[in-house]
Amino acid sequence: MKAITQREFRNSSAAVMDAVEARGTYHLTRIGTEVAELRPLRHRRRLTAEELVARHRAPPRATARCPASTTPP
Repeated sequence: MKAITQREFRNSSAAVMDAVEARGTYHLTRIGTEVAELRPLRHRRRLTAEELVARHRAPPRATARCPASTTPP
């Protein structure tokens, strides 16, 4: 993790974004106080067409519901 100032980020944002994309993490500071963290997003695995079809064919998941007798008047 590296701390950079708001000015450094503004002046070299492309380089910082490249470093973040390469799995780096930065803390941005303003007047010496950390105000933000830049880190790469977690990427989810893309589903295949077959997995999507199978997921939509499966019955919907049941949700728990309160019985009617327990609802307040």
